[in-house]
Amino acid sequence: MKCYFYVWLVSVLPGKLICKEGNSGPTHESLKAVFDLQPFRPAENLTNPTITNISFTLYAVLGVNEKAQLLSTFLWLRLYWHNEFLVWDPEECDGVTKISLPVKELWSPDIIVYELLFFLTCLIPSPSSVDDDVSQACPYVYVNHTGHIRWDRMLRLVSACNLEIFSFPFDVQNCTFTFGSYMHTSKTKLFIMHGIFKKLIRVRDVRVSPALTFKEMSANSRRYLEASGEWELMDILGETSILQFGVDEWDIITFWVVIRRRPVLYVVNLLIPSSFLMLIDILSFYLPPHSVDRASFKMTLILGYTVFLLIMNDLLPSTANGTPLIGIYFSVCLALMVISLLETVIITNVLHHSSMKYQEIPKWVKVIILKHIANMICYRWPKEAPLPPRKAPEDKPESTNSNSGPWVIQHATQTHDRHSTSNQGAASLPELQQICQYLQDLRSHLTSLKKESELQEQWCHVGYVLDFLLFRIYLLLISCYALVIITMWCIWISQS
Repeated sequence: MKCYFYVWLVSVLPGKLICKEGNSGPTHESLKAVFDLQPFRPAENLTNPTITNISFTLYAVLGVNEKAQLLSTFLWLRLYWHNEFLVWDPEECDGVTKISLPVKELWSPDIIVYELLFFLTCLIPSPSSVDDDVSQACPYVYVNHTGHIRWDRMLRLVSACNLEIFSFPFDVQNCTFTFGSYMHTSKTKLFIMHGIFKKLIRVRDVRVSPALTFKEMSANSRRYLEASGEWELMDILGETSILQFGVDEWDIITFWVVIRRRPVLYVVNLLIPSSFLMLIDILSFYLPPHSVDRASFKMTLILGYTVFLLIMNDLLPSTANGTPLIGIYFSVCLALMVISLLETVIITNVLHHSSMKYQEIPKWVKVIILKHIANMICYRWPKEAPLPPRKAPEDKPESTNSNSGPWVIQHATQTHDRHSTSNQGAASLPELQQICQYLQDLRSHLTSLKKESELQEQWCHVGYVLDFLLFRIYLLLISCYALVIITMWCIWISQS
């Protein structure tokens, strides 16, 4: 039965198209015979594959969705293949070498993009398309007298792409477009049982190859993509390979589209404002904490930085695969601001709460902070501790001496012995003892104040050492991040 079908198919093949005198080109009757063969692959010998040549031009990068890992592009896809039934002699057809025919009436290769999620084409809208309005239609193909067909398709593709956003906004993306036939294989091995023998039959349907060199495709795309907004085309690379699944093999062409982001928008809107806020926060360390309310100033900066991050959150890409380095930079800057505020609160509490009872500094604090850390950051010990001014108590005399108590007591005792014999009723011994008790209390109070002042001075030194340490750590981290960003920018420029 298969043999009879093959004989019938060969018998109806038109060979060359017929041209009548007075007609420019093949006649409608001869083309109608070719249209009737539209369901069949246009090859006289079905064992010979149909070669499909593919090329495309990248017109625009419409958008990148980092969270969904999607790339939206606009392509001009061009397909070439050979139809052995559409052949005529130009001399017999009034010099006509090329005609246009409706693509629906001809066999066409089922070339798809394997990474494609959905597409919009100017020919037939995809069922998954959300836009029903197709403004332009291109239902025709060009056919020359040798049977070679050219089909141009304008496509808006939404394809899957593994996006790397760690170096945002200086990132370079490498997305893959894999073109190949969906159903037609390039080689299929069939084992047919004929009695006790096996017969191997190789079936070849469609093979694909690039129509232009990858360098030419890249040059054409770069010329049309020069004014394409945020993204810039670097190169288009590719290779042909074979996709094997079981006994079937498909010819595929893999294109690597390398694009990079133009970072000027994000540098102006993200990095520069953040750098200004961080510079102000660094300069706030030069405010004297004992005379200026530095904590309220830092709280205002934190509030402004938080509002800045909320406003600019839409510009930062988000994905489950990772976090961009600039996002880590913003988080570290905010954490440093909070830590500097906490440190300022501690120092302010040490300097301005003179009524608190200070405890002895632990030994490990003296060794680690006042000795090793102070030497490491080159902290200079002031001659006098910068203590806040303190009002004298109302019951405290204007000038007191901690060593005046014994002298007053001795002088009072001598005076009492000298006048005890002459004026026994003038003063009594209990009154002198009460005066001595008052003077001893005053001495102990002055001694405790002196000890508290020394402890306060030591704790102030601890606070100043921590302030200097945090300031230098602040500068080191900000400098490292600035160096990393500048290096990434230089690498981005060197790739152009």
